[in-house]
Amino acid sequence: QVQLVESGGGLVQAGGSLRLSCAASGRTFRTYGMGWFRQAPGKEREFVARIVWNGGSTNYADSVKGRFTISRDNAKNTVYLQMNSVKPEDTAVYYCAAQTSYSEYTTRSNYGYWGQGTQVTVSS
Repeated sequence: QVQLVESGGGLVQAGGSLRLSCAASGRTFRTYGMGWFRQAPGKEREFVARIVWNGGSTNYADSVKGRFTISRDNAKNTVYLQMNSVKPEDTAVYYCAAQTSYSEYTTRSNYGYWGQGTQVTVSS
């Protein structure tokens, strides 16, 4: 069992930066791949980024590649999402999730544990 709590969201101007954190409870955190998803009003929840259990590999949605960076600190049971050069279209609730099925990492159903989300609003 893993419990996830996101933090770091807020209001930021376009072109600015924000760092989201996701703190996990449970000794098994370091065994999971971790992902970030986001959901804008009226839209489906979509994949943003993913990092494997030891941080050795990362994947990104095309829309954030080159601007966002996912990282993790297993000693602190925390995964991060550094968001740079943010755009108004990045406005959404951001969720972290633990990957429990190792098939397609962009698919929501392959993540068995979710946080409650943190709001990110980018003003133009």
